[in-house]
Amino acid sequence: MLDLSGLNCPEVVLRVKEFVKQQPPGSRLEIVSTDPLSQIDIPLFVHKGGHELVSGAAEGRWFRFVIVTRAPGA
Repeated sequence: MLDLSGLNCPEVVLRVKEFVKQQPPGSRLEIVSTDPLSQIDIPLFVHKGGHELVSGAAEGRWFRFVIVTRAPGA
């Protein structure tokens, strides 16, 4: 799990991007954030990167996402 609680835009997406680069394709990653903009930024990053957004949900002040990484250009 990648806990990004307390970080704000653009740091949330920058950290996700760096973490994803280190993962092999097909890796499942859970992300937790407290930044409301992550509801927009993370799905956009996932879409642009060709990854899969398995789920995204708001739970109180927490935002949880599950993504599956894809190979670049896949």
